[in-house]
Amino acid sequence: MEITAAVVNEQGVRFVVVLVKQEAIQPSNRDATQRSFSSLFPGDLIVLCAQNSRGVPSYYGRTDIVKFLANIDIRQLPWKKYQSAAA
Repeated sequence: MEITAAVVNEQGVRFVVVLVKQEAIQPSNRDATQRSFSSLFPGDLIVLCAQNSRGVPSYYGRTDIVKFLANIDIRQLPWKKYQSAAA
């Protein structure tokens, strides 16, 4: 499966933002979805990002990172395609 993610180093913190479908950040799915990417990015903090129909992002992850991401343009992130067995 191909995923789109951005590896970010900001203020000494390395984290990965992974683009997912809206249902992946619902409370019943988000923790399992987050864990599913840990084998592809071992040791990194994983933040999930889903966009609504207008392209407005919603994030799930560590609170300080989510606040940081909410204040930047999503297009500024260093997006890249990765191959993963994660769902």
